[in-house]
Amino acid sequence: MAEGADALRKNWLAALAHERRASPHTLRAYGDDVARFIGFQATHIGGTVSEKALSKLTPADIRAFITHRRQEGLGPGGVQRAMAAVRSFYKFLAKEGVLENAAARSIRTPRVRRPLPRPLSVEDAARAIEQAGEHDVEWLGARDAALLTLLYGAGLRISEALGLKRGDVPLGETLTVIGKGRKQRSVPVLPLVAAALADYAAKIPFTGAPSSPLFLSRRGLPMSPREAQSLMQKLRGQLGLAEKATPHALRHSFATHILQGGGDLRSLQELLGHASLSTTQIYTAMDTRQLLETYSKAHPRGKGG
Repeated sequence: MAEGADALRKNWLAALAHERRASPHTLRAYGDDVARFIGFQATHIGGTVSEKALSKLTPADIRAFITHRRQEGLGPGGVQRAMAAVRSFYKFLAKEGVLENAAARSIRTPRVRRPLPRPLSVEDAARAIEQAGEHDVEWLGARDAALLTLLYGAGLRISEALGLKRGDVPLGETLTVIGKGRKQRSVPVLPLVAAALADYAAKIPFTGAPSSPLFLSRRGLPMSPREAQSLMQKLRGQLGLAEKATPHALRHSFATHILQGGGDLRSLQELLGHASLSTTQIYTAMDTRQLLETYSKAHPRGKGG
């Protein structure tokens, strides 16, 4: 019995969650993109979007959807993601033997220039960690300093840091991290990172099982990414840091400073947990940009003189 497009969409999302281990964020974004696609096509073709209708959509029908979304204000990055979702949906339908339609694969999407990361300088990273420890509640100061030290000293994503458990402390020479796609990686632990986390763990005023979250809110609940964002926002005001000084900027700082110190790209890829080396290579582009900026300022002809 043929299924409607929305039922097929739900089956596809369930497969993404189960087989591909897609994150909740990806599931929401992709699910919304394909729901919009189905809704648009229902109006565009003037009827229910069935399996047969999906199989007969042409490249022109799909381009009409892109045009509609651009008119709604969707930028190149959003168009690229929407088409990735539609392609994934059709790929799933083909894999499951529901229908075949190559129209989505024939559509070229705009190339999106990925913005270069904005790391903190070595000095600003150290200032941020030191200032984070200056809190009127001692254990919260230890927590904030430990969190920022972990982000900068190990290059973790904020979700990875907040995913640590009480039983992970004391840290050994390496730390096993669950990253994107539920992929595990091992990162080396600097003594200063281990010491900061041990100090914080010793000062936590709440009891907890080894499996309970390590980073806690003032009330003893799991610390949220929003609290970490608020912490960096406060530090930006106190220290005069740039707007790009976010928790994730500390991860960028970790990567940038390793490369500047002579680290190699492949090792950095492993440390960051990037699936593709091309993702890591953005840091070499950034390092080149900084080199050119320095050259422009220092060279006698740099200012057009």
